[in-house]
Amino acid sequence: MDNHSLISNPCAAASAVVQVLKQANIDTVFGIAGGHAGHIWSALEEFQDSIRTILVREESLASVMAEVYGRLTGKPGVIIGQGPWVLGNGLLGTIEAKLSSSPMLLLTDFSDTPNLSLHAPYQSGCGDYGSWDARMAFSAVTKQVFEAHHPAAAVHATQLAIKHALAGQPGPVAVIYSQAAISGTVSPREQPYLYNTQAYIPTNSKAIDNEAVKAASNTLKQAKRPIIIAGNGVRINQAFTELYNLANTLNIPVVTSPSGKGVFPENNALSLGLYGTYGSPAANAAVHTADVILAIGTKLSASDTAYETRALIDPTRQKIIQVDIEPKNAAWSYPATHTIISQANIALDQLTIASESYDGNGLARNKKLRKHYPCHLSKKTRDESLPMLPQRLIAELQRTLPEDAIVTSDAGENRIFMMRFYQSLQPNGFLQAAGAGPMGYAIPAAMGAKLLNMHRPVIAVCGDGGFAMSMNGLMTAIEAQLPIIVVIFNNQMLGWSTHIRGPFGAQFANFDHAAIARSLGCNGSSADTPDEFSTALREALLSELPTVIDVKVSDSISYKDLTAQFDG
Repeated sequence: MDNHSLISNPCAAASAVVQVLKQANIDTVFGIAGGHAGHIWSALEEFQDSIRTILVREESLASVMAEVYGRLTGKPGVIIGQGPWVLGNGLLGTIEAKLSSSPMLLLTDFSDTPNLSLHAPYQSGCGDYGSWDARMAFSAVTKQVFEAHHPAAAVHATQLAIKHALAGQPGPVAVIYSQAAISGTVSPREQPYLYNTQAYIPTNSKAIDNEAVKAASNTLKQAKRPIIIAGNGVRINQAFTELYNLANTLNIPVVTSPSGKGVFPENNALSLGLYGTYGSPAANAAVHTADVILAIGTKLSASDTAYETRALIDPTRQKIIQVDIEPKNAAWSYPATHTIISQANIALDQLTIASESYDGNGLARNKKLRKHYPCHLSKKTRDESLPMLPQRLIAELQRTLPEDAIVTSDAGENRIFMMRFYQSLQPNGFLQAAGAGPMGYAIPAAMGAKLLNMHRPVIAVCGDGGFAMSMNGLMTAIEAQLPIIVVIFNNQMLGWSTHIRGPFGAQFANFDHAAIARSLGCNGSSADTPDEFSTALREALLSELPTVIDVKVSDSISYKDLTAQFDG
C-alpha cells in the first residue's frame, strides 16, 4: 500500500465510507439506521472510539444537529438515514444549511430494489415510473448531489461530497447510495482508485486582491460616519477576533444582521446590536446616517434590510464595501462601491492594517445614539405585571445566565423578542435559524451546540408551538447526556399567526409542559413570576439533567410592535 491509498485490503464499502469521515476529522454523526443507509450505521460500530453516533427519534432533529455542527465547527455535519425521510423529515436542517451556508453531508439511499426498479417497488427513489426521483428531489434543497451505483463510487462520492460542502460558500451536499453500492466490497485495485481523504478537503486560500483592499481602505478612511454590518459569514469563517480587532482599532460602530447576531459582543461600547426590519432604533439610525457601509459576510437580503427601504440603505447616497467568499453574493442586493472576494478573516486583517491610522469616531457617535434612542431593553425590564412581558423574562434570563452561555432560538415571535432584547456576549453566544426560519429548531440546535461546548451552559428558547414540534429531542438529550435548558415562552398560541391573522386556528389548550419533561426523565418546572423563573434557571444551571422551564408570558406585545418604522 502506498502512502496515498485509502485502503490496503478489500473491505466493506460502508466501512470505507466511515473511514472517509474519520479522515475528514468528523467526530460526530446524527441520524436513524433506516434503509440501506443502515449499512453505514453498522460500520460506525467499528469506529465508535473516534466517531460518536447520536441516535435521534426523528430525522428533523438529526438535520438540525448536523447543521449546527457544521455552522460551529466548519466541518460538515453529517446526517445518515433512509432517503425518503432524510429528505422529508430532514428538510428542517437541510434548508437552513442551504440558506445559511452551513457545511453538511446527507448520506442516504435510493431505497431501491435491485433488478426490479421498473416495477414500482416499495419506497424506491430511483426515478423510474411509479417511484419518486431522489436525485431531483435532493437537488432542489442541496448544493450538490452525488449518486453512487457501485461500491468504489460510494466511497469516492463521499469524499467529493466533503469537498463540495466546504469549497467556496459552504452548504449541504447529498450522497445517494444504491443498495449494491453501499452493501458491496471495495478493493484497492478497482476504479475509481481510492486515495486518502485529505486530498479532497479544500484549504482556505489566503489570496486577496491587494488593490481591492487598498481602494476600499481609501474610501473607508474618507468616511465621516462609517458603520460595519456583520453577518453570518463572520461566524462561518470563525473571524470573531478579526472583526473585534478591526472595529476597535478603527473605532467603527458594529451592527449585525439576524443571522450574524452572536459574532460581536453586544455589551461592547461599539455594538449597537441588531439592525434592519426588527432592529433597534439606534442601530437603524446608525445605518441610515452612515456614509460608508462595510458589509462583511452578509447578503444584505430584503428581509434583513426592511425590504430594501432606502431610509436604511441607499447606494445612491452611501458607499458600500462588501466582503464575501462568494463572488455572486457581492454587489448582489445593492451595487457596491468596492467588493473584496476573500475569507472574512483575511479581508478584515488586511483592512485593519491598511486603515490602522483611521478613527471612525464610533464611541462618541454611539454614545449620542444611545442617549437619543430607547435603551437596549427598554423600561419594561422591571415591569411587575403578570403574565410576564417578554422583555421582563428576557431581562431575567440575561441577569441570571453567565457570560459564556449559548442561547438557541426558535422561529416565531419569541425569536423576534430575543433578537431585539437579548444581548449575546461571547462568540457564538446566540444561534438561530435565520436562513429558513423553521419552528422546532431551538431544541435540536441546543443539543448540537452542547455536544461541542460541554463546558458552556446552552439554553433553547422556544414558544409553546415550537416546543411541541421537537420535544422528543429531550429523549436524545437524556440518552446522550446533554443537560440543555429549555425555556418556553408559553402564551397558548402561535403568536405570529394570531397577531397577523387573528386567533382562529392558532390557539392551544393549556398543557403542562413541565410535567411532560418530568415524564421523560428531565427536570421540569413552571414559572409565573420573575422570581420563580430566576430560581428555576439557577437550579437548572447546576443540574446534570436536561431541564424544561415553562413560563407564562403576556400576549400584549407582538412582533408588530418591534417592526422598524422609517420616515422615508
